[in-house]
Amino acid sequence: MQLRPHQQDALDAMLAYDKGQIVIPTGGGKTPVMFHDLIVNCQYIDNGMTTVVVAPRILLAEQLCSEFLEHIDTTNTHILHVHSGETHHFSTTNPSKINLFVNTARTAGENVIIFTTYHSLHRLQQADVEVNTIYFDEAHNSVQRNFFPATEHFSAVADRCYFFTATRRTSATISKPGMNDSEVYGDVIYRVPAPKLVNEGYILPPVIKAKKFEVLKANEISADRDCNNIIETLQENSTSKVLVCVKSAKQLINLMTQTDFATQLNDMGYSYLYITSKTGAVIDGQKVNREVFFDTLNAWGKDSSKKFVCLHRSILSEGINVSELETVVFLRNMDVIEMTQTIGRVLRKGSDCKTFGLCVVPIYSQVGISTEKRLQNVVDTVFGRGEMLDSVVKR
Repeated sequence: MQLRPHQQDALDAMLAYDKGQIVIPTGGGKTPVMFHDLIVNCQYIDNGMTTVVVAPRILLAEQLCSEFLEHIDTTNTHILHVHSGETHHFSTTNPSKINLFVNTARTAGENVIIFTTYHSLHRLQQADVEVNTIYFDEAHNSVQRNFFPATEHFSAVADRCYFFTATRRTSATISKPGMNDSEVYGDVIYRVPAPKLVNEGYILPPVIKAKKFEVLKANEISADRDCNNIIETLQENSTSKVLVCVKSAKQLINLMTQTDFATQLNDMGYSYLYITSKTGAVIDGQKVNREVFFDTLNAWGKDSSKKFVCLHRSILSEGINVSELETVVFLRNMDVIEMTQTIGRVLRKGSDCKTFGLCVVPIYSQVGISTEKRLQNVVDTVFGRGEMLDSVVKR
């Protein structure tokens, strides 16, 4: 796989520094930088190497594993998953078993790649294994109180340590961790501005559309308003593949049970999917497991003739790749990190007819007004001026 110029620059920075932050906008291709770095370093270590890849969610850990294995020679490499999810690779969260797996491979002079989550990273710490290189994907998650001790540990003991993100989380108080702690996170060793990737044709520019409605009447059901918002967005923008960000599982359930939303979608030729921790994964009214859900979502994304609406609360905000999403509808406000990540879901290059990512904000309440303002600030800062927009913890 040929690296793009900005990816090669990021790789060169990693080869020059043993620790640091790599800031690449969503859709800019962070994963290829990781596995190219792994491939390069395999050339220099001939007695077995242990590499760790950390992700915020089990689904993303499994996706990263699939992407790595497409490009890496696994002849003398063993794959281990350290999380509670299901995978056909060997998986455990037992520190003793982790230690045995890794040290057996290394004694034989063979490599190990471990895919884990921030929730389970402390299990790897308890296993007390030697780590040569560790990649933290969506690294802004690492500053969370429960995740930071293990992050700090591997930053100190790993030979090489890199933090990948599109949106940093920093701290303005010494009582809470942030990515501006250079002792743990190193410095920003590489950053590519979003406008550069847009100008060079690697991602698309975002376009914001604020849609104004009258304030809800006293006897008007909010689910009806949500239904009308989404249906009108589909009709007015001729969009085929739409991501909808709901504010809660309750809002989603009300939309599906108190309105004829599913029927209207079917009449317009759209399928629908939704997923939350409360409802599980559902495709056109049928409950499925998460693997089927994401396989279907990716297949529909690649099918130019398929029209669908995908609704979620937060599961799809980070990392999950669906290249053909065209439009995102914000039914709730978000912090700057989640908002930037969500915008990035519709900026990935797809068919030639897709020239921008559309971000729609319905405005009929103070929440809609504040969402539009924050969204516009994110777009102006990140995609207009090309600046980093850190989420800052102030207390």
